[in-house]
Amino acid sequence: MNLAKAKAAAEAVGASTLGIDDERYPALLRAIHDPPPLLYVRGDPAALLDAQLAVVGSRRASSGGIRLSQTMSGQLVRTGLHICSGLALGVDGAAHLGALEAGGKSIAVMATGIDVVYPRRHQALARQVEQAGCLVTEFPPGTPPLRQNFPQRNRIISGLSLGVLVVEAALPSGSLITAGTALEQGREVFALPWSILHDGGRGCLKLIRDGAKMVQGVDDILEELGPLFALQQESYAAASPGDRPALLHRSWLLTLVGFEVVALDELVKCSGRPVAQVLAELSALELSGQVVRTAGGFIRC
Repeated sequence: MNLAKAKAAAEAVGASTLGIDDERYPALLRAIHDPPPLLYVRGDPAALLDAQLAVVGSRRASSGGIRLSQTMSGQLVRTGLHICSGLALGVDGAAHLGALEAGGKSIAVMATGIDVVYPRRHQALARQVEQAGCLVTEFPPGTPPLRQNFPQRNRIISGLSLGVLVVEAALPSGSLITAGTALEQGREVFALPWSILHDGGRGCLKLIRDGAKMVQGVDDILEELGPLFALQQESYAAASPGDRPALLHRSWLLTLVGFEVVALDELVKCSGRPVAQVLAELSALELSGQVVRTAGGFIRC
């Protein structure tokens, strides 16, 4: 579908489109290796540009998992983060609801067309998310809930976000797919430490064993996201969209990041600056799409 037809199809269902070259297209998502060339959006597209955390987990979550997802999402939006999730039953729905009830914004990434809410019982929740944030998908209007589209959708959830919190996940689990794409994209992965007797939490334990950050409260998340989130709030909130590229082009660190992967400790050594300052500057470059975080360090786009 060409851009003109896509735009007409979106307008017919009350949505807008964002091409990858649009200045409103989120920089973090553009920086992944396979960004969607076109996004369909209902609600406020500007919500996609703000700092957000993905909160995902089981559709068949326990009552404890539902409660934690809702409570922690509410606490996170009070710090200024938006909550991104997949509008599914269980943890996803609770995450959206927790963000909205706390007066925050939420982003729902759909595996269907923008006009096809799945599951159907989340029609009312989707309307609330649209009013307080946005719905977004790469699939054309009218696309039904096809099994193969859900794993493909997951890379957008992680790609939009600074990190991914897996609240509750069994083995195997779609949430682990999202965590895997987050790692490939250089994002932070967080997981709650469930009992070994709880089969529904074994996926989280596997993530922690494999290097995910164990989370006992939102402070553990903010500790990891601190430099990136603080810089995004302090520097970019005050700058108009037209001013942001100029701010980033003056980066003192960009000359040290080449087109081969360079480790954080090497950047700290070469720059002679504190780790926190280097991380903050790297985060700014990552947000602007000029630098990508990889498993071994950072590389220029």
